[in-house]
Amino acid sequence: MKSPRLLFIVSIIVFAVVARLIPHPFNFTPIGAAALFAGATLERKRFAFLVPFAAMLLSDAILGFHSGMPVVYGCFAAIVCIGFALRSRTRSPLALLAGAVSSATLFFIVTNFYVWTEGTLYPLTLSGLVTCYVAAVPFYGNQLAGDAVYAAVLFGGLAFAEHRFPKLAVA
Repeated sequence: MKSPRLLFIVSIIVFAVVARLIPHPFNFTPIGAAALFAGATLERKRFAFLVPFAAMLLSDAILGFHSGMPVVYGCFAAIVCIGFALRSRTRSPLALLAGAVSSATLFFIVTNFYVWTEGTLYPLTLSGLVTCYVAAVPFYGNQLAGDAVYAAVLFGGLAFAEHRFPKLAVA
């Protein structure tokens, strides 16, 4: 962990994750972008998974644990994998935007399907499933905006720092 690049990347992620604990619009958080960023930039894949999981566990310990945690954490693991696919394209704004949109969409589809399957808020019918997804659209908008904004900050911050401090760039 003594690599300046690794320390810088981890510090950016930790800084961004603190934003989950401060007041924010629902689902406008940095966790999805941090998972995407970790997957795209950390050389060791286990660190890429560890960073968002550790951040979630620490913040969930403060905010509260819930029954949907395995589903949510599974989504973040999948988002890290989307980040792996971006590894050779971290300089492409279009690829990064596609990664952020994919991340938010994956999270929306999977977590709202889970909410529906719980059967406590919506009937377990096609109509109930559609109602669940429609009710969640405002949360999706916030998730999409949060992932896009925080991804821009994280990837842009790293690009700026690499330009300013060449020691941080990949050899």
